[in-house]
Amino acid sequence: QVYLVESGGGSVQAGGSLRLSCAASIYIAQVGWFRQAPGKEREGVATIYTDGSGSYYADSVKGRFTISEDNAKNTVYLQMNSLKPEDTAMYYCAATDVPVVVGRLSPGRYNYWGQGTQVTVSS
Repeated sequence: QVYLVESGGGSVQAGGSLRLSCAASIYIAQVGWFRQAPGKEREGVATIYTDGSGSYYADSVKGRFTISEDNAKNTVYLQMNSLKPEDTAMYYCAATDVPVVVGRLSPGRYNYWGQGTQVTVSS
């Protein structure tokens, strides 16, 4: 069983930055960040292959968010810069032990989920 624990959420003004952390109980092949705003579907934000083979982003966050890993700590980070009010959501990390290529930002492709951390961006 894989356990994921997110941290680092909070409230920030537009243009500010936050860094989210996702600590996993074991090493796992791929970790993604997802978010869900009230009344909206959960959407993929970024994903990283923990073997170093690459990372991918949703168009809405490209150039502003950076996903990274520290395999020594089994931790994946999401650095969020130039935050906008529309980034406000509950952010979840998720993981899969079988790397996903097709639908790599689709929530249904991930089988382990954290409890979420709230990010609120005010204008």
